Amino acid sequence: MISKAKTKLIKSLDSKKERDEKKLFVAEGNKCISELLKTYECEFMLATDEWMQANAEKAAFKGIDITEVSGEELKKASLLKNPKDTIAVFRQKTYTVNRYSLLDNIVLLLDGIQDPGNLGTIVRIADWFGIEEVMCSPQSADIYNPKTVQATMGSMAGVHVSYGDLAEFIRQNNDTMPVYGTFLSGDNIYAERLSGNGVIIIGNEGNGISPELERLVTKRLTIPQYCTDGKNIAAESLNAATATAIVCSEFRRRLM
Repeated sequence: MISKAKTKLIKSLDSKKERDEKKLFVAEGNKCISELLKTYECEFMLATDEWMQANAEKAAFKGIDITEVSGEELKKASLLKNPKDTIAVFRQKTYTVNRYSLLDNIVLLLDGIQDPGNLGTIVRIADWFGIEEVMCSPQSADIYNPKTVQATMGSMAGVHVSYGDLAEFIRQNNDTMPVYGTFLSGDNIYAERLSGNGVIIIGNEGNGISPELERLVTKRLTIPQYCTDGKNIAAESLNAATATAIVCSEFRRRLM
């Protein structure tokens, strides 16, 4: 049976203020939790009887404080509309960008990505394409927002997400890297020479890249619309996460 204190703690972590003060966050579901256990310190877990029978003896969960709960108890504690079989509370981590990544890899700079789902999906995309560093502007969504955590599907374990002044970061490192920016009006990404290192700036869902960062971009890129019959296309732009996936895929394709 879960204590009222643990239920109250989990519920409180839906608030950014509480997450920041306690330096904790919530993850739900076996896949997400299993991945996070590789690099994050777990405070405690809640799990259903069915989950306990199938997983409790696995090495990944040895030494973890796991409380067996009923499905109804899990539902009451969950932050999801459709609860899974497990809930875990983890300790947060604070990262800074490893500047060596700029020499031989891509670093993603997220300029005001405000939707938690978009941020989580971008982290998952970065993980897929072997990009270990993602730096967010302070106006971006919180990586520890429960919706963001779920959208990463555990990819937070392999991707370092930091926050800071993106313009200052570029100014401090622009002598060692190209700075790519994604725009509606830019050069066709499929026709341009692309480097295997540097930074790629992904702009805000509605406003794109901010003017301050735009001035620091050394190569403007666009994903061209495909239209062969001259008709108008209803889509004015791509979702930020979708655009990130296409851009990262093209950068990686050049290295293959």
